[in-house]
Amino acid sequence: VEQVGGRVDECPVEVEDGGHGCDHGDEFRRESLGRCGLTIVLRMITQRPMTGSEQPSQDAMKEAAGRAALERVRDGMKLGIGTGSTAEAFVRALAEAVGNGLSVVGVPTSERTAGLCIELGVPLTTLDDTPALDLAIDGADEIDEHLNLIKGGGGALLREKIVAAAAREMIVIADQTKIVDMLGAFPLPIEVTPFGIEATRRAVGDVIEAHGGASSLTLRADRDEVAFVTDGGHHILDAAMGQISDPKALDEALRAIPGVVETGLFLGMASTALVATPTGTQTLTASTKTTAAH
Repeated sequence: VEQVGGRVDECPVEVEDGGHGCDHGDEFRRESLGRCGLTIVLRMITQRPMTGSEQPSQDAMKEAAGRAALERVRDGMKLGIGTGSTAEAFVRALAEAVGNGLSVVGVPTSERTAGLCIELGVPLTTLDDTPALDLAIDGADEIDEHLNLIKGGGGALLREKIVAAAAREMIVIADQTKIVDMLGAFPLPIEVTPFGIEATRRAVGDVIEAHGGASSLTLRADRDEVAFVTDGGHHILDAAMGQISDPKALDEALRAIPGVVETGLFLGMASTALVATPTGTQTLTASTKTTAAH
């Protein structure tokens, strides 16, 4: 210790023994110098608060969440595979595991996800051939303390909800920016049929207003103002709610409108959220709201 410099007495650690045995997790074992005690001393000496430049990027946190989700996958599983940047991080981790011998088959929630899976060699199936899934893994745009979600920012909410409903369990993966006290800051996607869309828009607007308003209700379009078309041939209305005080009532009212295909409210569907933070990935459950870093 004296050769390295610094003090360790202000940062105590517990060591099982001073030889080769150690119970400090994979992080320490990966950096082991053959004497775990020495490794710990070195880490404690150099430990300091991370500066802004040292904070993991959002992409790095998404990758961490994807790898944490992979730990829940078992050989032989039938998977639902989500859409979006965090789900794509999971697909890349899954493809690596498949390349190393993991045997799984997946149902993609979008053509975009299907294309990535095919490119990376993840075996695919359909819900027609495999109607019951073991596990669905997907991202989210917002997650509240009950693990209710807003999804659909990537435009695949209908297929995502069908796949999630077909799975025995749904795990949502995200970085910490997606955790909210109350849903609604992210505009709520509402998938609608193109036919009669102005009448549907008006009816949706009335329901939104009755549930606390929306500062705007817009038809999703690209930069050239061409309406976005989902994989199912539908359009999406995005409702800026601000806050959704009663997600269940809002969801039921919206889905009762002829022309509304589905909403981006995923209520009571996720059992677990794996949330990446700068200090590790945390596991959240709806029943306890407890977190455990790993």
